[in-house]
Amino acid sequence: KLGRGFTGWVQRSFQSTQAATASQNTCAAVDNKATSPVPKDCPVCSYNEWDPLEEVIVGRAENACVPPFSVEVKANTYEKYWGFYQKFGGQSFPKDHLKKAIAEIEEMCNILKREGIIVKRPDPIDCSVKYKTPDFESTGMYAAMPRDILLVVGNEIIEAPMAWRARFFEYRAYRRIIKDYFNCGAKWTTAPKPTMADELYDQDYPIRSVEDRHKLAAQGKFVTTEFEPCFDAADFIRAGRDIFVQRSQVTNYMGIEWMRRHLAPDYRVHIISFKDPNPMHIDATFNIIGPGLVLSNPDRPCYQIELFKKAGWTVIRPPVPLIPDDHPLWMSSKWLSMNVLMLDEKRVMVDANETSIQKMFENLGISTIKVNIRHANSLGGGFHCWTCDIRRRGTLQSYFD
Repeated sequence: KLGRGFTGWVQRSFQSTQAATASQNTCAAVDNKATSPVPKDCPVCSYNEWDPLEEVIVGRAENACVPPFSVEVKANTYEKYWGFYQKFGGQSFPKDHLKKAIAEIEEMCNILKREGIIVKRPDPIDCSVKYKTPDFESTGMYAAMPRDILLVVGNEIIEAPMAWRARFFEYRAYRRIIKDYFNCGAKWTTAPKPTMADELYDQDYPIRSVEDRHKLAAQGKFVTTEFEPCFDAADFIRAGRDIFVQRSQVTNYMGIEWMRRHLAPDYRVHIISFKDPNPMHIDATFNIIGPGLVLSNPDRPCYQIELFKKAGWTVIRPPVPLIPDDHPLWMSSKWLSMNVLMLDEKRVMVDANETSIQKMFENLGISTIKVNIRHANSLGGGFHCWTCDIRRRGTLQSYFD
């Protein structure tokens, strides 16, 4: 229903684009002059969400700022927090809260290292600096959620163009890391950067209540238009040759089509949709945790779920989150409880406070690694959001034939 107007367009044959055939391997060549094909030991290689994790990028809460209260921010946040954005937009998140979030993420990094995983961090940047393009001006937000901006498909790192003006320059925090990976043989693609002109947003997007949001989403109406391609990487989730994506407040059909053409013919991009009043980022709604195994949010049922069941997938409804009502979640819902990070098929990093979902995993025979990131949750993400898996030990396979 959501994609009906685009059916002819999104179902055409697609062409893949070619990356450069050689890269400068500065990891192996001291003189920095020799070029060679992508080496077999390229540090970037990840095809799904569950193969054994070997290297990961973890975001930073340092210098995180509240984004200005623009139309796209309003459409992605709940009314009870609008006053917070109006008051603090362009300023730091509450200092005490931020300090606790920083400490939580540091501990998370330490635990990942103890599990034998290499951890890389983005550079701290000053997000309070005001910037201006020919089309808009804004301040920045943070470099906390690498999952939002980076998508690894095989040995390729794809930089998402993003959809919030406050995130226009967020890529700068990751450039040092990505250049290092590129110099070691990885492919590096940056999707077309949107102008983020006024035409990209429905300036009169009519939100007054959750009921309004449900009605608009059911009609396929979002704050982002089809003026130019835009997408956040976190609206895509990988299962080998099949990649699933939702049309959301930050990902439009043009962005999905760009990805479909770019990844064809080796990968198939499928649009799926949900009964969700505020679709933004798929991994707290539909989180694939193993081959043919998916967590599906019971509050946001998937309209295409029978396709997965017919393909032999096991669909699991995670338990209701335990996070208290008075805990601030400025940019997310309580369902960050299902926003978990699989270290492999039998180990999962999960919220230390969420005992119900811990029990669910244990009943599935999956060991839980418990970490408290409750204050970090307030910035808009769980374990999956705070990370981008760079290397998982596995090969490209199909799980959806």
